[in-house]
Amino acid sequence: MRLLAIETSTLAGGVALLEDERVVGEYALDLRVTHSERLMAAVDRLMGDTRWRAEDLHGLAVAVGPGSFTGLRIGLSTVKGLALALGIPVAAVPTLDAMAAALPFAAWPVCPVIDARKGEVYASLYRWTGAGMRREWDHLALAPAALADRLVEPTILVGDGAAAIRSPHARRAPAAPRLPSAAAVGLLGLERLRRGEPVNFSDLVPIYLRPSEAELKRRALALA
Repeated sequence: MRLLAIETSTLAGGVALLEDERVVGEYALDLRVTHSERLMAAVDRLMGDTRWRAEDLHGLAVAVGPGSFTGLRIGLSTVKGLALALGIPVAAVPTLDAMAAALPFAAWPVCPVIDARKGEVYASLYRWTGAGMRREWDHLALAPAALADRLVEPTILVGDGAAAIRSPHARRAPAAPRLPSAAAVGLLGLERLRRGEPVNFSDLVPIYLRPSEAELKRRALALA
């Protein structure tokens, strides 16, 4: 199966092409440039470099958050458009799941942490089962101190919010695996499509753990 994966949950977004479990190519940037400016350009460049055509794709995978409200909307809108145009299925992959999957065989639990701004982080906890990473917590939005209090054993932290967690149990991963990866999204998406678990278009929505800034403003105006 040939699959295009898109990750726009954070500023460190990217795209990847996979042929079954082989990552044929991946393009990633950790820059303060909006995904709307570079997402399709990155897809076009990667397709050109690998000499793949859009017609060669059999499926799509997209990170659905939690993460940046704007980034997730751009990523999901792009994938919906491609899926409609090409008539291929889509796998929805939680961002924290993909981040944890990048550290298989870990002897300690893995806690992906994304900076949610406004004094909070997005996080969850995963443990290697021998076959994959099992999520043990719900996806959470909470203060860094509250997350630190939940760590009761040595735990590997990954993600751009890891530095904010002050706990004697925190074991921060090296820089390379800390950021969300389009390839990891693609590998989990591949598993879901093989199991016959594509997502319906109506169900392809971001994981929002709190209201967006626009929603908060609307609520404030309604109460004024």
